Amino acid sequence: MNSIPDSCPRSRPNSSSHDDGHVARVLKLALYIAEKEGADIEVVRKAAELHDIARDRPNHAIEGAKMARELLKKEGYSEEFIEKVAHCIEAHSFSSGVKPRTLEARVLSDADKLDAIGAIGVARTFLYSGEHGRSIEDTLKHFEEKLLRLKDLMETETGRKLAEKRHAFLVEFYGRLKEELRGDF
Repeated sequence: MNSIPDSCPRSRPNSSSHDDGHVARVLKLALYIAEKEGADIEVVRKAAELHDIARDRPNHAIEGAKMARELLKKEGYSEEFIEKVAHCIEAHSFSSGVKPRTLEARVLSDADKLDAIGAIGVARTFLYSGEHGRSIEDTLKHFEEKLLRLKDLMETETGRKLAEKRHAFLVEFYGRLKEELRGDF
């Protein structure tokens, strides 16, 4: 698995659901999708490494893009490269409201969404719920409001293919959990 370079800022330290493991998985997925789709690998790599640097702030995607611009400028990257990376970060989040305009932004968006569905997505959802004191019923609302919709929001052909299997697991888990909560035996 690709690891996060030591020079990259870490995501939220007290969040198991958005830890360095999440960033590493998103990086691995993003690089795979970028290669399949013909995206700029270096833009995708840097954007994936930095996509959650502002995870502990409101509107983390917009704030993360600002932080990435400052960091990359200090590291000597070109303005064009910086803006490409910043746009990927701004547009990666389900809730940011920024639509991905480039292939690289679509790749990062898909990679982040893929880590939110399937078995890993289920595990991360319950970690997040525990971190925020959500009940099982509140967590099911999150499935309905976000997770079960992510498959249809994939931006690339590769992302759509990868989402199929993960989404099927998510639907099965969600259905079984609802059955058990109803007391179906």
